[in-house]
Amino acid sequence: MSAALKVAVVDYGVGNLFSVEKALRAAGAEALVTKDAAEIAGAAKIVLPGVGAFGDCMKNLAASGLIPAIERKVRGGCPLLGICVGLQILFSGSEESPGVAGLGWLSGTVRKIHAPGLKVPHIGWNDLAVAASRPSPDLFAGLTASPYVYFVHSYAAVPDDPAMVTAAVTYGTRLTAAVQRENIMATQFHPEKSGDVGLSILRNFVRS
Repeated sequence: MSAALKVAVVDYGVGNLFSVEKALRAAGAEALVTKDAAEIAGAAKIVLPGVGAFGDCMKNLAASGLIPAIERKVRGGCPLLGICVGLQILFSGSEESPGVAGLGWLSGTVRKIHAPGLKVPHIGWNDLAVAASRPSPDLFAGLTASPYVYFVHSYAAVPDDPAMVTAAVTYGTRLTAAVQRENIMATQFHPEKSGDVGLSILRNFVRS
């Protein structure tokens, strides 16, 4: 398989790493779970997963020493896909972990879900409201306007620029489900757990 399809799944001790790797391989990628900065530097694309608390994810990522390697690639135009808390840490901070700085590569913050009458965390399948106008590359190309995907989260990103939101979900209120700014893309839901729809989203990322 062409080295141009090599996708590095960043291993910093959190996330469904091998589920993501398996799904990326099914989507046509030469996927590799790695904590090696040199392998990240040589990858064509990067996936930044994340599960658990915002503060723990940032602590682990900082301790891994991989932030400079990832940032160099992103600044150089390498496509990056954040998943779940991997989306949240792209922003400046979160109400979940006051005083803990996020990566700040996207402008905005992460806030607790307020859904009166509904359970939080938001766990399960929901349909998306995919934005009619989306940037290229388009993670949702070829899908319906309301694909069904799987969520597990108690917090959601609130970007400073609403145009950054490429998909939303309604759970008591309207929440950010996916964002994109140039080569940085991210989903609050788990594409690796979202069946054929998730596979299509990952395939769009791999082929971008």
